[in-house]
Amino acid sequence: MATASHALTGAPPQRPRVLMVGTMFTVAAVVMVFTGLIGIYLAMRAGVVATGDTWLPEGIDIPLSQPTMNIFNLLMGAVTVQWAVYAIARDDRVNSYLALGLTFVFGLMFIVTQSYLWSLMELDITGSPQAVLIYTIGGAHLAFLVGTMVFLVLMAIRALGGQFTSRQHDGISSAALTWHAMTAVYFVIWIAVYITK
Repeated sequence: MATASHALTGAPPQRPRVLMVGTMFTVAAVVMVFTGLIGIYLAMRAGVVATGDTWLPEGIDIPLSQPTMNIFNLLMGAVTVQWAVYAIARDDRVNSYLALGLTFVFGLMFIVTQSYLWSLMELDITGSPQAVLIYTIGGAHLAFLVGTMVFLVLMAIRALGGQFTSRQHDGISSAALTWHAMTAVYFVIWIAVYITK
């Protein structure tokens, strides 16, 4: 009967939560990539440490202050992006835009801090396999962050256009899911790369 009414009115059938389902599949694929990268890193590190050598090349030290600051940047961004979902679900557009803007700023803060960390490490990417792995994991995560920030901007533009309301706010929820997954991935990187060294 519903199909017949759609045929009569000419309206396309509703497909609820398509964006959210697509985001879940994308996030799952990205998490699998990072699981593989971090697994390779930990396996190589275990092999080197088992021989009695140190993992990092001689004279290389990775500071812990910047990665820890980045954890806090992402966690604060997780709070603000969830605030955006809460606000749009209550048709509070002003707070939703403010929360999305703050989340974007936390992403920019992460980029600046990560760039500064790389300049402090002075790790030559051609000098060792450790450097290749560290920069690959860090660079892949930075790409994940930038993609998440672009997604946030696109969803904010759609929200400004009036496409999201308290009845339909899948775009903002999908952007929040992506941010949370990106934060969780960085937490694992923080432990595997920066804490254990």
